[in-house]
Amino acid sequence: MTALPQTTQKKLGLVIDLDICVGCHACVTNCKEWNTSNYGAPLSDVDAYGAEPMGTFLNRIHTYEVKQEGCNAQTVHFPKSCLHCEDAPCVTVCPTGASYKREEDGIVLVNEDRCMGCGLCAWACPYGARELDQLAGVMKKCTLCVDRIYNENLPEEDRIPACVRTCPAGARHFGDFADPESNVSRLTAERGGMELMPEQGTAPVNRYLPPRPKTDIGGENKIDILAPFLEPVVNEETTQDQPGGFLGWLDKALEKI
Repeated sequence: MTALPQTTQKKLGLVIDLDICVGCHACVTNCKEWNTSNYGAPLSDVDAYGAEPMGTFLNRIHTYEVKQEGCNAQTVHFPKSCLHCEDAPCVTVCPTGASYKREEDGIVLVNEDRCMGCGLCAWACPYGARELDQLAGVMKKCTLCVDRIYNENLPEEDRIPACVRTCPAGARHFGDFADPESNVSRLTAERGGMELMPEQGTAPVNRYLPPRPKTDIGGENKIDILAPFLEPVVNEETTQDQPGGFLGWLDKALEKI
């Protein structure tokens, strides 16, 4: 069995903003590409274009529809990957010591040379964040792109996890939770960042920023999103109302054709 470090010098992890994640899967795609072509054994795909495709992913997105009283139903996209827990059960249950947590930065990794694919760590993880690669026969999980964040051959702006670098909405943030002044610590404090399933007692490092409730756009406070395009413009010559905004521009453009 593998022992956990009593403390870690850093607590590197992610803050994911559920309010602005659009579920585009760019993080999933870039994670798959980076971890297939670089760190460790490639992430395999089995019968990718067949009737029953199966593959290994380190990051997945689940989509839900949520309805709160007094608000419209809204779609929430929920990215899920390894949370790099402080009290990681996947580490302590590993019989070969393949799973371990780094003392210098708190990242949980798998030594694939020692992994025998028994799957105990996947059973122990309450978040379903580990996947057994069928072709390689070893357990795979998010590494926080450890081969990127310390790679001095990369431009400084690229020394962050691939999922963070590629997110078009800016919904993913990377930093050190041990530093109260870091970007992730400030976001967590300001937006009430949440632990995932704190009742499990695993002390996950990653945090989720809750989605803001959407007001009822059909009630008293509804906003007509077309109003700026429909405001009439008075033509002084004809004293007739003409469409303004975008529609006014379009009307003038069509007159010239």
